Amino acid sequence: MNFNDRLADLRRRKGLSQEQLGYELGVSRQTVSKWELGQSYPDFQRLVLLSDYYEMSLDELVRGVDVGDVRALNESEKQISSIYSDVEGVKGAARKAWRAFLAVGCVVLAFFAAIVAYGVISGGLFVR
Repeated sequence: MNFNDRLADLRRRKGLSQEQLGYELGVSRQTVSKWELGQSYPDFQRLVLLSDYYEMSLDELVRGVDVGDVRALNESEKQISSIYSDVEGVKGAARKAWRAFLAVGCVVLAFFAAIVAYGVISGGLFVR
């Protein structure tokens, strides 16, 4: 039995919902769900709380955990985090480019408005 299945089994044996277990550990129901689906793993503090809650040693709780799975999950989270930071960088550059475009547009608009105003004032523009 792998770690996520073990967590779900232990919770069910105690007759707890994911929400109830999350409350006991200070995490959300969604976090417990991710642990049980193998989408993430508890941090060390939560592992200690889990072992105390289920009255078992850490070794008993995590025995059989595939370290490669944990490493792979951590790597994929790092990659996702890197993608998000890259996207945020592109958004920042796009905002700067948009501001520059607006500034240049305002200058050009003001220039043409000044030309039209000068022509109207001098009477040479819009002659009939």
